[in-house]
Amino acid sequence: MIQFNVSLLFTIINLIVFYLLLKKFLFKPVMGIMEKREKMIADGLKNASDSQEEAARLKAEYEKALEGAKAESIQIVEKAKKTAAGESERILQEANTEAVGILKDARKTIENERKQTMNDLQSEIAGLAMQAARKIVDDTKGNQDIYDQFLKGAGDAHVNEEVK
Repeated sequence: MIQFNVSLLFTIINLIVFYLLLKKFLFKPVMGIMEKREKMIADGLKNASDSQEEAARLKAEYEKALEGAKAESIQIVEKAKKTAAGESERILQEANTEAVGILKDARKTIENERKQTMNDLQSEIAGLAMQAARKIVDDTKGNQDIYDQFLKGAGDAHVNEEVK
């Protein structure tokens, strides 16, 4: 059996005092440090979670802005294409109108030059005919009436051409 003597009593008292000292100077500070550390870790996890949520929100905003920018750029490109097509069509119409005007002017010029050439040729033919008639008349002085009729016919033909 166990003997109860004074040394056992001192050993028990020493253990109780040692426990109280350990509790006062070791366990409480260590427990306080552990609680602070636990709180610090919980706060860190909460901050990380908040930061992650903020990053996700910012990412969603960025993606939304990026989609808007893409849609706007597509819209700008389409508008530029339509404007370019309209401008191209307008330039082609102007060129066609100008070409038609140039062709009309060229045709008028050609027609005027043709008429002028015809008039010149008729005048020259009339002159040649008059010279030929003069030679004939000079040769045959008696054909004065033929000469007058010819001149009258040539003059009428010349006047009719100018009227046209």
